[in-house]
Amino acid sequence: MNTEEIRELSSDELLSKQAEIKEQIFRLRFQIDLGQTDGVKKYRALKKDLARVLTISREQETAENEGSN
Repeated sequence: MNTEEIRELSSDELLSKQAEIKEQIFRLRFQIDLGQTDGVKKYRALKKDLARVLTISREQETAENEGSN
């Protein structure tokens, strides 16, 4: 998922995307612990996607707070 796609999401959609990615990371972590190392590349990509979602979510919060002042 690229940054432009994430920026188009509303705050509610960002929260649901964040929960979805966390669930996928949780499941992949179990697969990796069980020795199925096929998911390592996907795990890294999901962590980066989660960071992007959190960053953009924080940017939107900051913009809303500055706009209300």
